Amino acid sequence: MSEKTGKNTFRTSIGGQALMEGIMMRGPKKQAIVINTKDGFVTKTEDVKLPKDKYPILGFVFIRGVVNFINAMTVGMRAITYSAEFMMDEEVEDVENLSKFDRWIEEKMGTEKGEKVIIGIAVVLGIALMIGLFFILPTLLAGLVSRFVNNSAMQSALEGVFRIVIFIAYLWLANHLKEFKRMWAYHGAEHKAIYCYEKGLPLTVENVAQQSKQHPRCGTSFLFIVMLTSILVFSFTTWTNVWMRVVMRILLLPVVIAISYEIIRLAGRYDNLLTRIISAPGKALQKLTTSEPDEKMIETAIEAISQVIPECADEAKW
Repeated sequence: MSEKTGKNTFRTSIGGQALMEGIMMRGPKKQAIVINTKDGFVTKTEDVKLPKDKYPILGFVFIRGVVNFINAMTVGMRAITYSAEFMMDEEVEDVENLSKFDRWIEEKMGTEKGEKVIIGIAVVLGIALMIGLFFILPTLLAGLVSRFVNNSAMQSALEGVFRIVIFIAYLWLANHLKEFKRMWAYHGAEHKAIYCYEKGLPLTVENVAQQSKQHPRCGTSFLFIVMLTSILVFSFTTWTNVWMRVVMRILLLPVVIAISYEIIRLAGRYDNLLTRIISAPGKALQKLTTSEPDEKMIETAIEAISQVIPECADEAKW
């Protein structure tokens, strides 16, 4: 398989994430957060520290998927928290209560350790929400109708359908919340900037604006592949007790994530008929999680990706 995506193009390992009025870009050596404030860009860069750098075994195939997923959630949550600091409105009660909780943690543990604890709690709650909404709930719903479906394979398939429907409904609902509207536009800007870089074009507003909003390595695509992979993996369990099925789903989730990571990595690294087929459903769903960015958002994305491109361009390629 070729890593080329066309004439003078390549696939890069650089990825990103939309934030509140900003974008995070993560390259092979550097990570940059760029926040678009009324006073101009606020840029924060730092070295990338991967778990495999300290423990090489964590970079092995099928181990790296779960490790990188948790690491990405931790880094992403820290970046969102950082961007939120620029958007806080002290008159909002929820923000005020959150600030009181933050201050209590910092008083007990210190600023640096307290921040790590807060981020850790947020990551755990995020993973718990994902497991509850996309795995436990579909299993319970399938259990309610299991009395009408005696075939275990059909039960697993029905559970998978519930899971995908809930996932799409979740994205649809988020797409209609005004709080997410601008973030989806920054999401689109992030993808466009990466595409522009992959095509070897100068990173100008005009060039970036012409690129696609959908990218095969998007988190939306990854989660959809997780949904599909779970149907296959969970079909090997035939427990009739619904609560035992729930336990098995949770225990098998790391396996699902590990397999899904290798699939999305393959789709992001190569461009051929197979990877286009793999990427197509996730890219279609990205229409719910991306929108056209304005010029300032594109400038934010350009500033972010420019900070993480290594001096030797080959280091950013797969």
